[in-house]
Amino acid sequence: MLNGFSVDVEEWFHICAAPAALAPPRWESLPSRVERDTERVLAMLDRHGVRATFFVLGWVAERYPRLVKVIAAGGHVIGSHGHRHDRVYDLGAERFAADLRASIAALTAAGSAPITCYRAPEWSINDRAPWALDVLAREGITLDSSRAPMRVVGSPSYPRRPHRICTRQGVLTEVPPFVRRRFGQRIPYGGGWGLRIARPSAVLRAVEHRNQRGIPVTFWIHPWELDPDPPRIRLPWPQHAAHYLGLPGFEHRLDILLENAAFGPLQEMIEACRPSLS
Repeated sequence: MLNGFSVDVEEWFHICAAPAALAPPRWESLPSRVERDTERVLAMLDRHGVRATFFVLGWVAERYPRLVKVIAAGGHVIGSHGHRHDRVYDLGAERFAADLRASIAALTAAGSAPITCYRAPEWSINDRAPWALDVLAREGITLDSSRAPMRVVGSPSYPRRPHRICTRQGVLTEVPPFVRRRFGQRIPYGGGWGLRIARPSAVLRAVEHRNQRGIPVTFWIHPWELDPDPPRIRLPWPQHAAHYLGLPGFEHRLDILLENAAFGPLQEMIEACRPSLS
């Protein structure tokens, strides 16, 4: 079964609710790693013949339009990751719509095809932003991957398989991240710290279990996770774990996963399982 592989293209300092040292006014003065790290991701995917969906931050596309072209030239799909890496529920409906339009404009100016897929920073379309899906549909988004079936950022009640959502502005296909129940709660298992600390053999067994039930799963990574020497800054423990836990050896573990399961862009995954969508 074809599973989804995705990349959130952002800088190492794009952290929601970051400390003052990483606040937006300082971004221009911080060392940039996004071009080099994304090219490392592209090389890894090319080794395995895997195409993916790249959710690119508009702020990145404005500064590095060549990078958007390189991603598209590799046969990958470009989507929006928002413009300035703000949590959707912090923006409100009007500011969110403006942020989304700005990101789409930046990606289009960089030469990308029409943008029809979106992922919110920190899975921040949840019950605190019930208006967000209407905004997405109104702005031409048809595939969203922003609602996580985890208590810490979303809700355990959200479906764990791809599904359709009817909004007042049209129908969206929702693609949730791959999660697994461990330690009494659902944790990220297709990305984030959960994927970085899990044994590849355990992840592959979990993928196979889902696939045998007819359910594809979605993986996601960030370019800075493959940086061999990422800049570090003192963060509160939850953010520290999200950004630094399990980084050593992560690229090698990803190589094992990509070699032993089938992956493609989220759109192709959805096309392959469309008859089962509800």
